[in-house]
Amino acid sequence: MDPGPSSASADPSPPEEEEEEEEEEERDSSTGSTWVFVPGSEVLGADAPKVVGWEELQQELARLWSLSAALAAARDRKAGLAARLESALEARKAVLQQDNELAEMRQRLQSHADFMGELRMQTKEVSANVDDWREQLCVKIRTLTVADKTVGAAQSKLQEPCKLLSGEHGHGRLKGLERMLRMRQQYMIGQVAQIYPVRPLNEQSPIVKPGLNSSITRTGVSEAVSPNGYQNGQAPLAILGLQLSKLSIKKTSYFSDKTEIQKSATLLGYVAHAVSLIASYLDVPLRYPLRLGGSHSYIVDHAPSVDPSIAPGVSSSTPSSTSMRTMEFPLFFEGQETTRSAYAVFLLNKDVEQLLNHIGAESLGPRHVLANLKQLTTIVQSQQYISD
Repeated sequence: MDPGPSSASADPSPPEEEEEEEEEEERDSSTGSTWVFVPGSEVLGADAPKVVGWEELQQELARLWSLSAALAAARDRKAGLAARLESALEARKAVLQQDNELAEMRQRLQSHADFMGELRMQTKEVSANVDDWREQLCVKIRTLTVADKTVGAAQSKLQEPCKLLSGEHGHGRLKGLERMLRMRQQYMIGQVAQIYPVRPLNEQSPIVKPGLNSSITRTGVSEAVSPNGYQNGQAPLAILGLQLSKLSIKKTSYFSDKTEIQKSATLLGYVAHAVSLIASYLDVPLRYPLRLGGSHSYIVDHAPSVDPSIAPGVSSSTPSSTSMRTMEFPLFFEGQETTRSAYAVFLLNKDVEQLLNHIGAESLGPRHVLANLKQLTTIVQSQQYISD
């Protein structure tokens, strides 16, 4: 064998292979394909590489070139398929969104249809109720029409009485008569107030009463008791210079001053007479009637709380067997026991309080006999009593 030519022929092969590789790289670069270098361990068959002879190199390169072109086409088809798949997915997503919106619209439409059904049922019920209400209203209208006719007839009947009341002999005349009556009552009670004037003790002049000691004059303020006067240093009230003395609330004795007892009895007789006259003028029946007798007057209690058999000096106008006895209590102090007389003064004040309530006034208290009497005469003599 001649090794020369073989060695000579083997030497120029590497430059040719390098030129072919450069041409392939140029073709690859011109076609836009890229080559990726990977480790030999990841290449299938790298452990047993295939040895290609020089004669078969052109065929292998052509085959590789065709495979590379097929791979590029497959990659293009893959990219196209990926784009088409992406557009299909987007379209599917839009379709699903539209389906969801359509389902929501169907649900709202169904709820609206249910609501409309309920409204129809309610409308039917209300229509049925309206018919019933219309019938009831017609009945009420007929009833009101009949009532209106009745009221009209009654009003026509009342017109004549109203004319009579508004005429000369009607309500105006009644008001005039009532005013005249009150003026007459005011005049008569004013006369009583002049006969028995209730004034503060320091405004009255000394007087002398028949049957009494000529030295009897008005007493000082220090001898007055609170039930008949004013507190805080003001002068007590009196009638013609007479007032209730301290003996009115004490037990009397044989050595007591008879003058003070007589003065108190005379004063209570004045008050009893004035109360009796005022009650008759006002046409008021007294709850506790009076039996006048001057300084020996009595007041009657129809429901006493004490048996009269144990009360000395008290007379009874009914038999003792009757459960409700009429008792008379003296408005004067007589003997050593003054309880009955004090109770009589209390009942007399209740009569004055009754007259005050009759004219719409309030009492000043259970122990203010003269003050209540003065208030009574003052109110009756005022202009307001006539106007009311």
